[in-house]
This record gives sequence, C-alpha cells and structure tokens, in this order.
Amino acid sequence: MRPLGKSTYEFAFNENNQEFVIAGKLRPRSDAEIEPIVAGMTAALENVRGTFYLNVKRLARLNNIAFRAIVYLMSEVCERRKDLRIEIVTSSVMGWSTRKFLPLAKQHPNIAVTEYDKDFYPGQSFLEDGGFIPILRNQTRLTWRHERNLLARHGLKPDMEMADICCGIGDFAVLVKKEFAPSRIMALDHSRSSLEYARKVAADFGVTGIEYVYGDASEMVIEDNSFDFVTCRHSLQIFDRPELILKELRRICRPGGRIYITNEKNSHCLGEPRGESIQWTYTEVAKLFADFKMDVEFGPKSRRYLDDAGFEDIKVDSFMVTNLDGDPREFADMIQAWENVYAGQMAKDRGDTPEFIERFRQGFQDHIYAALHPKGYAGWPIWAASARKPA
Repeated sequence: MRPLGKSTYEFAFNENNQEFVIAGKLRPRSDAEIEPIVAGMTAALENVRGTFYLNVKRLARLNNIAFRAIVYLMSEVCERRKDLRIEIVTSSVMGWSTRKFLPLAKQHPNIAVTEYDKDFYPGQSFLEDGGFIPILRNQTRLTWRHERNLLARHGLKPDMEMADICCGIGDFAVLVKKEFAPSRIMALDHSRSSLEYARKVAADFGVTGIEYVYGDASEMVIEDNSFDFVTCRHSLQIFDRPELILKELRRICRPGGRIYITNEKNSHCLGEPRGESIQWTYTEVAKLFADFKMDVEFGPKSRRYLDDAGFEDIKVDSFMVTNLDGDPREFADMIQAWENVYAGQMAKDRGDTPEFIERFRQGFQDHIYAALHPKGYAGWPIWAASARKPA
C-alpha cells in the first residue's frame, strides 16, 4: 500500500487480463499527488486492444480530485480511440462506486459499468450451467504464472497448431494465443454457456483467430492427426472415464506431437494457521466430488494414465499455487468461489445436513484466513503432465 496524504492505496496493471486495479483509499489533496496512477493508467490504455478493464471493486474511498482525474483521462481516450471499450468493474459491496461512475457510461457509448458480483450467489447451478465461471477465471489467473514457464518445457512452441479441449471459459486459450502465437488454435467444450463466455473473453481482449467448437470431448468430430499440441486442463478429473478422453486426445494429436494435461489432488490443499480444519474440509471435497463420479485426486495418477493410453516420453511437474504468488486476495477470492459452489449447490444436491455444511464451510473460511494472515500460508497443488504420441 502507498501512503500519500489522506490516501492509502495500491494500483497495478495485469497485461494478460488487460485490467488496471486500484484498491484502498484514494483521497489526494492535489492533482500532483495522483500523477503516479494517471501515468500508469495512461501507459496501460495505450497498450491494449479490445476492452480495457478498470477494476475499482476494492476501492473503499475516492474523493473528487481523484475522480475528476480518472474521468478526464478516460473521456479523452474514448474520444480519441473509438475502437477501445472501457469496462469499469465495481462491486455491490462498494455501491457508491457504481452510482458514481454510471453517469460517465451514459456520456460515452464505449464505456460500461459492471457490478461483478451482481449475478453471483451461493447455490448457482454448477459445471455446465455456468456456476464454475468465477472459479475458473480465478484459477487460470493464478496457475498461469506457473504454466507460462512450464508449457515451453512440455513442448509448446510458436507456429504450432494447437487444440484446447474442455476449454471452459476460454481464458487459457487467449493467454496461449498472446504468449506463444500458435498458427492455429481450436478451443472445444461441451458447455454452451462457457463457450459463449469464451467468445466474449476473446472479443474483449481483441484476440482473433481462436476457433470455438461445441463438442463432446469423448467423441470429437475432428479428423485424426490434426494438431501438434493438445491441452486438456483440470478436466480429466471431472470425467468418470478419463481413459476415453485420453484416447480422443491421442487420436487428434499428430504422431510426434504432445498432449498436455493438468489435474489436482484436492485433499492436499493446505494452510496455516488452522491447518486441521482446512485439511478436514478438502478431504471432504474429494469425497464430495467422488459422489458425483469425479476424481479431484487425479493429479499424481497422470503418469499411469498417460502410460496406459500408449504415450511415450512422459514428463510430470507439480507446482503449488500459493497466497505468496501474487495478491493474497486473489487466492482468497478463489477459495470463496469454491465454497460458494462446493458447500452450496453441490453439498445440498448430495443431501448433506446443515451441521455438516456449517463445518464444511468453516474449513474454506479458515483457508481464506490463512491466505490473508500476514504470517499465513495457503496452498493448492497442481500436477502438469505431458507425453508424446508415438510416430
């Protein structure tokens, strides 16, 4: 946090998400005091295409000096760059910010104001009904810091033809497109709501050339030997017969090409303090998923499954996503999204008692406590594995 006059604030630009975040209390006494934010936002605006996100959902205070400086900058950019869309992301928790920025949106057709949590609530239907969207977006943001380095080790190179199977909300395909520049990228999923969201993500980031396809990963209408590199992330663990998916991944991969998979071992999520409560809840998460014929313990099994599917040159890496990777609040937001779905609709659909659900929720809250504690540690383990299709 940066102390300045009556302000205690922080700001950062995430290039991958094209998102400029301002958090804390921004109450400068003069225009000069807000120059660092204005300069940072100006530089960010000049380097984005499609949609620029101004995230103020954790901005607790904003005085008129700061507001006028931000509004002037965005108005000037909107007049000069008709191709750019600006989305101001607010929160219902900070309801004043929505009311304050809405007049700006009315003045400029390429500015929109969105309350990010307006449609989120515990008990949303999960998986293909879109309840996992807030989970998936947070997860990709956190794992990408690790995967962008691992992907090259596992064989991804520029100009390859790539398929992202079970692409979910499409943000991984967008990041790969921007970072690795494949000559072709196809993204397939069985959820129409996820694909609709994926197309919006690509459009918002000004990314073109991703082919979005509706299909069943266990029976894809794709020709044999079509791609050099095939990814399938956090997905084998949610199918009751992952070997069928692996068979299809192998079929559409070219001889000598590679497939890349990531999966979890949820019972190994950890945190301190309050480690025992956290351990109990994530052991129960694994049992909950098993009751729905899903295996979130799949990660360490990756090598065996790849070998059984007839692949060679198998590489396995594991990494721990933690609250120390970046903003601990991002990690905490992901845990909260897990709680909303796992202890919400899923536990209710299984018929769990109110007493169980209360204890189940407490473990998630304790994990959040560990993530945000100044001396705390919170972790989420991932296994990344790849293998070559024999020539």
